[in-house]
Amino acid sequence: MPPPDIAVQRYIHEVLGAPVQKFRPWARESELPYFLRDAFHFHELDLLGHPVLLAIDRKPDKPLLGEIRIQLNKVRTLAGQPVIYVTGVLASYERRRLIEQKVPFIVPGNQLYLPDLGIDLREYFRRRSPTGDATLSPSTQAMLITALLRRPWHAEWQPSVVATELGYTPMTLSRVIKELTGADIAVPYAVGRSRWLRMERPPQQIWEQARPLLRSPVKRTVWVHHAEPFVGGQPKLLAGLSALASHSMLAAPQWPIYALSPDQWKAASQAGIAELPEPTPGACEWQLWAYSPTLLPGTNSVDPLSLILSLQDNPDERIQLALDELKEQLPW
Repeated sequence: MPPPDIAVQRYIHEVLGAPVQKFRPWARESELPYFLRDAFHFHELDLLGHPVLLAIDRKPDKPLLGEIRIQLNKVRTLAGQPVIYVTGVLASYERRRLIEQKVPFIVPGNQLYLPDLGIDLREYFRRRSPTGDATLSPSTQAMLITALLRRPWHAEWQPSVVATELGYTPMTLSRVIKELTGADIAVPYAVGRSRWLRMERPPQQIWEQARPLLRSPVKRTVWVHHAEPFVGGQPKLLAGLSALASHSMLAAPQWPIYALSPDQWKAASQAGIAELPEPTPGACEWQLWAYSPTLLPGTNSVDPLSLILSLQDNPDERIQLALDELKEQLPW
């Protein structure tokens, strides 16, 4: 790993497409109180023509989020220019809290938020998407997640086998291969007349690379009265907060939440299961997914990666902490 100052230079250049100008240690650092010099080391630079100051974490144990804002404000008062917090990692709830407080930050290789300059990393993901689209299709997302969670994991896999398991047509399979290779997630090659894909990075890196192209599988939610364990011949799988509670210390919701595939919802509608206008005692919540939630056989809940995607934008810090617990259980 490069030093933090080098890593942030590379990341800014990669994201903004412009070289970093006048990057140097801040000459006035000695004027700061000791507790600030002990917590951060400071560099100044010109960013898109604006002078800014970087406050780079010195210690692995980050200060509390409220303290970061107060500390950066003290430095900004002295420096008279924007101060950007730089750290090696931020949990999703920490990132959300900093954004709510309008605190500029950079996580090299991962996240960037600079409200003083009107820059959000998400803008650059949209502009630089390898496929030209903001997201992968639901079928591609489902096949990628299936491949990443297979145990034992194999870097080389035959997409037609996964497509058959998920019930996808040859036309859908061709689109999946095109999207995965176009996004530089996998490399295609042939074994005889069969098409194969090879992932040239470990599954965790593939997952992080693909995250900007993935979306929540939940299309919408409905409330129904239905106590049977099966719908359309397939089991109802725990989803949402019900599934997250089974993987963490989070308390289960009052009403159970399940995920249904498009085929299951169609079968339920044909069977006369009516959507309720609002929750009532004894009802349950059904999430209608864009793809089948049954990607992992032998479980009573949805797969962890789809679950993370379905809840990643929830602002509740308790839920974000529970998601962090779930991430620690991922097979890599």
